[in-house]
Amino acid sequence: MAETRRIDLNSDMGESFGHWTLGDDAAMVQHITSANLACGFHAGDFTVMDQTVALCKQAGVGVGAQPGYPDLQGFGRRPIPLSPQEVEQMVLYQLGALYGFCRAHGVALTHVKPHGALYNQAAEEPALARAIAFGVARFSREIPLVALAGSAAYAAAAADAGLRLVPEAFADRRYNPDGTLQSRAFAGSLLTDPAEAAGQVMRIVEQGEVVAHDGSVVPVRAASICFHGDTPGAPRIVAAARERLAAAGVTVCPISALLGHPVA
Repeated sequence: MAETRRIDLNSDMGESFGHWTLGDDAAMVQHITSANLACGFHAGDFTVMDQTVALCKQAGVGVGAQPGYPDLQGFGRRPIPLSPQEVEQMVLYQLGALYGFCRAHGVALTHVKPHGALYNQAAEEPALARAIAFGVARFSREIPLVALAGSAAYAAAAADAGLRLVPEAFADRRYNPDGTLQSRAFAGSLLTDPAEAAGQVMRIVEQGEVVAHDGSVVPVRAASICFHGDTPGAPRIVAAARERLAAAGVTVCPISALLGHPVA
């Protein structure tokens, strides 16, 4: 009998701040299996973190940390020139902040996924990827690192730090021919049509590839697929993808179920 295909569906959450609300987290947790929670640097605050951990616990969704650059105004999508040591410490700091709320709610921390510019830069810069990985490892080598599928920088960094790597693909982002994500500065870089995004998800899961913006086919082997919570119509997009996956007999499950036990 063939092994059942399994995939994790993740989303960036907890990205509101004070009286400013971003994304429909209550709707997203109904469809995803893992959440990447902002840790207060690029988005989120202590109240939002507390409430979002509780929301994920209630929905049975895995809780991961999403450290980003200290850039609330730019939502962490602008590069900041920090040294590798500063990046390592910055990652460790943010993990500790979220872990406090996880402990308070009796929820395990299941993974770490960098955010925005930090994520994209590290996919191509070995020193930055290594700094992130060692920041995670200083906290716990039991927590896997979620990073861009096909990134040699992330793969080497995770191996050097003794971390398990969870390769990730994107449902709602257009790809470059080299397997990186097309910049949001270009029109069409964001997929907002549920059918189109669900189609990209199915091609990733069933064929291990995506079509880049120039029409070329890019190999993408992923264990987790991201749906950005701030993408217009995000709940409809992930719902459409999950419906297609179910129809194809693909099981969705959190990262902890794919790799073993999370950190309590």
